[in-house]
Parts: sequence; C-alpha cells; structure tokens
Amino acid sequence: MSIIEVTDKINTLGNAWDQFRKVNDARVDEIERKGNADPLFMEQLSRINNVLDGQKSRLDMMETAYNRPSREVKNVRFSDGNMEHKKAYDGYLRKGAVSDLEAFEKKALSVGSNTDGGYLVTPELSKQIVEYVNLASPMRAIASVEEISSDELDVIVDNGSAAAGWVAETDARTDTNTPQVQKKSIPTYELYAQPKATQKLIDDSAVDIESWLSDKVGAIFSTMENAAFVNGSGSGQPTGILSYAAGTSYGQIQQIGTGSSGVVTLDGIINLVYALKDDYVRNATFLMNRSVVQGVRLLKDSTGQYMWQPGLALGAPDSLLGIPVKQAADMPVAAANSLSVAVGDFKQAYKIVDRIGIRILRDPFSEKPFVLFYTTKRVGGDVVNFEAIKILKLA
Repeated sequence: MSIIEVTDKINTLGNAWDQFRKVNDARVDEIERKGNADPLFMEQLSRINNVLDGQKSRLDMMETAYNRPSREVKNVRFSDGNMEHKKAYDGYLRKGAVSDLEAFEKKALSVGSNTDGGYLVTPELSKQIVEYVNLASPMRAIASVEEISSDELDVIVDNGSAAAGWVAETDARTDTNTPQVQKKSIPTYELYAQPKATQKLIDDSAVDIESWLSDKVGAIFSTMENAAFVNGSGSGQPTGILSYAAGTSYGQIQQIGTGSSGVVTLDGIINLVYALKDDYVRNATFLMNRSVVQGVRLLKDSTGQYMWQPGLALGAPDSLLGIPVKQAADMPVAAANSLSVAVGDFKQAYKIVDRIGIRILRDPFSEKPFVLFYTTKRVGGDVVNFEAIKILKLA
C-alpha cells in the first residue's frame, strides 16, 4: 500500500461526496420549484452512493491490511515443535493420520480438546478463522469480546443506585435504599460448518488445504454470528439486540419513534442520540443497514448543512452527528415499524463470549468421494447494559 494509492482513494471519496451533495441539492431545488423531481436524480444518487460505499470499503481494507500483524512467520524456518505440529495437522486433513507412527502428531492435535472426540484446530488455522470473523463482523468490532474455557460466562450487573436525602441537624434519619446487583449468565452455543472436498483435490499438493478451509468456515461463521448478534432469539443461539421488548426497565431496550412511517428522519436521529446518557454518547456508534445509510446521507439541518460526514482520511469512520457509523447487513431495511437504526456504546452494552478452541472432525466415509470437515465453534452473546443502547423505530 503506497501513499499514492491512499491519496487517490481519499480524493475519489471526497469528489464522490461533493457530487452526491450537488445532485441532491439539485433534486431538492426541483422539488421546491415543481413539487416533484425527475426520477433520474435518485438513480444518479444511488450510483454515487455505491461509489461512496466502495471507496470507503477499500480505505478500510487498506487500513486493516496496514495494521495487520505480519504473517511472514509461515515463510521462515519453524521450530521443530511447530514443524511437527504443522506436518501432523496437514496429514490429518489430507489422509486422516491414523498409523502408530503418527501417534505423536495425533497427541499434539488433540491438546486442549474435550474428551468427546475430534481435534482442536492448530493455532495457525484457528487464528486465521478468528481473524476472518473479526474483520467481517461489525458487532465483533464494536462490542466487548471475552474468551472463556467453560460453557457459560457469569456477568455481575449493577443496575441500581443508592438513595440519599436532605435533613436538618436534629431530624431523624431513616434507612435509604441500598443498591442491588444481579447475575446474568451468557451461555455459549454451538456453531458448525461442514465444507467438503473430493479426496483428489485434497491430495493435490498445490492446494493450500488450510487456507481453503479457513476461508470456507470463516465466511459462514461470520454470516451466522452477525445474524444472531442482531436478531438472535436466545434459544440455541446468542440473543440479539433487536430481540428485546421496548421499554426503560431492566431487560428492555428503549425505542425512539421517528414520527414518519418507514422513514428515517433527522428529528428521530437527534432524539435517538439524546436519549443516551452522556457517558455512553462519548463512545457511541451507529449501526444500520447499507440501504438505510443512503437515506441518512440525504438528511440536512435547518441551515441546509448535511448531517452525514464521510471519513476522508485513512482510518477515519463515516459519521452522523459526529458519531461513527457501522454498516450491518442484518439490521432491517427502512419499513413501517422496522427497528432500522441502533446507537450506543456497544462495548458497554453487548458481550460476546467465545469458548476457547475451534474443532475439526474429518469424515471421509459419509459422502464418498467427498471428505467432510465437520467444524464446530461455541459462541454466545447478550445485552449486559440495557441503558447503553437505544433503537430507532420507524413509525
């Protein structure tokens, strides 16, 4: 990644945003003059919107690549232990590795696994899969993530406050309310994938079986996790942020109405942000669908200033009212009664729990001539601070 490439992407993003504003201003002027606007304006805005998303996505990828730890260790000489481990793992994926001569490799592969069978993925491959999920998952990027070695995580929640009162010097003092704490348990649920390949493909020495498997599993794990963190029911899967009832009590998430059916309004966004306490606003992030972002980019204040600001620097996020915006495909599109926008301090609000280890069981028998790689991971997630997140409901 050269400075010329970065500068080019930033300039393209800035030019696209200027063009977006000019086209939208022309559309608004025509509506004020004629009462309606040429549909071609919206088509042009949609094309520019795609350019904005594409350029910002490329900038984010370039920043990620720049900050990613070097993986050159794979191209240098391994220590004897790592070489044995890598050789054993590759042999297991390709051949099953069941002979007595491979006892050392089998022992190494099952280090850290439970006693119910299967093999723990090697550290190299496990890192690849988790890396893929982290890069692809907006919730993992903004929520709190904790790794455990048991089947659930207990979280102590302090949702009370002490009471006090004014008294004169000789007035009687009565007991005041004592704050209470609650315990919230976040269980982990099993997430699985079962990619398959022919034995002939696996035997081909030119095939990087580790990369192939990590790409397949990482992609589907990311997709499934994202959906659960947003919309999960909590039954056999994590509990999503949109699954809770509306309200301000513990166990409920406050919903703010827009006042317009199926439309994100500036008033609704402002009311949503101001419903958050100051401590949460400082580290808040907007979460919304890409299609909702297009509508939000059109919002102006009473002076004609756009509320949306593109991140015109490497690592700078797009922002709305000064708050970073993350796009999440699993957030609902704009529609009547949809919960299309969430804002909050997700580090405080949502806890993701990972059970240590991703495991693979090689199955060459069930679907010949294919070899199945039954891969499992255990993950949980739940809201732990209901005050730290607010949701916009489109009336």
